[in-house]
Amino acid sequence: MPGIAVALTLLAIVGGSLTALIATVPPDLGAILADRYLHHVLLFTSLQAGLSSLLSVGIALPVARALARRGRFPGRNLLLRLFALPMVMPAVVAVFAIVALYGHGGWLGWLAGGLGLDTGGFLYGLTGILIGHVFFNMPFAARALLAVLEAVPGESWRLAAQLRMSSAQVFRLIEWPALKGALAGVAGLVFMLCFASFTVTLTLGGGPAWASLEAAIYEALRYDFDLGRAAVLALMQLTISGGMLLALHRVLQPAPVSPGLGRAIERPDVVGRCRAAGDAALLVLAALYVGLPVLAVVLSGVGGAVGRVLGSGDTWLAAGIGIAIAAGATLLAVLGALALIAGGQRWRRWGSFQFIGSLPLAASPLAFGAGLFVLLTRLGGSLDDGLFLVALVNGFMGLPYVLRVVAPAAREVGERHDRLCASLGIAGWRRWQLIDLPLLRRPIGLAAGLVAALSIGDLGAIALFGTPRTATLPLLIYQQLAAYRLDQAAATSLLLIGLAFGCFAAIERLLCGPARG
Repeated sequence: MPGIAVALTLLAIVGGSLTALIATVPPDLGAILADRYLHHVLLFTSLQAGLSSLLSVGIALPVARALARRGRFPGRNLLLRLFALPMVMPAVVAVFAIVALYGHGGWLGWLAGGLGLDTGGFLYGLTGILIGHVFFNMPFAARALLAVLEAVPGESWRLAAQLRMSSAQVFRLIEWPALKGALAGVAGLVFMLCFASFTVTLTLGGGPAWASLEAAIYEALRYDFDLGRAAVLALMQLTISGGMLLALHRVLQPAPVSPGLGRAIERPDVVGRCRAAGDAALLVLAALYVGLPVLAVVLSGVGGAVGRVLGSGDTWLAAGIGIAIAAGATLLAVLGALALIAGGQRWRRWGSFQFIGSLPLAASPLAFGAGLFVLLTRLGGSLDDGLFLVALVNGFMGLPYVLRVVAPAAREVGERHDRLCASLGIAGWRRWQLIDLPLLRRPIGLAAGLVAALSIGDLGAIALFGTPRTATLPLLIYQQLAAYRLDQAAATSLLLIGLAFGCFAAIERLLCGPARG
């Protein structure tokens, strides 16, 4: 019964955090809700999340169509791997990369100055937040929509070629029916991620006028120590995100599998030099948008204070603390997800167990951490004991990612082998060892590597519970950026990128085995 135990534990943790927040709501709730600044923060958070979702999905749709049309060209696999980088790149490193590219002293700022243009402080505010969110979410949305387009059976393209459909007809009659269900789910998920964004809005917001709910929660806890105000803000964030999660749970249903023979048939809308040139220009622009910030942070790190950063004991202490937290978070997320998957298989309640495992999507690390922060203060704890809570928050937030990757594969394994295993009397640990683990090693390794990389680069939980003695590399980079030590921040960012990607690759190789083919 480990699945039921994990589900009850998740519900208890969420319920305990909510109870702590509700109990902390001050009596003058009406005065807080009538605060104009609170209205401004809520309106701006919704505005930037909506604009970020619109831009990310609006750009990702033509990029995904261009990738689907051009199934073979030199560098296609490299471009898809480049689009995967923002998913595992630490947010604080990506922010530094955006500053190094678009900032006043960055590459584009230097180019604009050479042309006599004054860029001013355009990067800090809504513009910078949108640039950061599109950098993170456009590649993810493009890959998700590309997977939908690649699932269209080849017989549809054969029929379209026989009927001599134009590109507009192909989109209206074939692509749009396949995409319209996925678009709502992807846009909703991007909205939730941007609504709960912390690092991007905190560093690129530029001041209280551009503060989001997450930044307001952080300021109320760490600077003002106003637990009541923080509780109200966190409850508002949880309510809105929870409503979005319920809506997504209805939208994100498994799509029916289209029948087909699995033959690869060329699409009829790939001919024409103008269309090929347009697709090439679009893909080049998308690659530059994602690749130039990555190149900027690498070159800035190599030319920065590498020796001073690598020779500092504080840097390696922060790296060691981050690795330890990531190991605990990854273990919690993977074991918790496997237990929920086992419960779904045993009780045939996939939807219920997966919904419980998706509850962290309704709570950002800061909102969930706010509840644990209140509990910690109520129980008389101190921030010196907060590293366990950081690992717990990161593991809690990584659980939905593991479920999204492993659950579909586990469900397919169950449907294929349940009857045969039952007839042969193979069950329990023996079945897991002989049947399930060999078939699930690859998705488990991918999910575990992703959670480890996300945990190493997370700034949300450690910003609440971290102290000068327990700082991780993201918190160290944030402190260096706040002190305008950009050369040290560049070198530390390069180290953090190497650490995140190294842990991702090492865990994936350890659990998945060497790559084949």
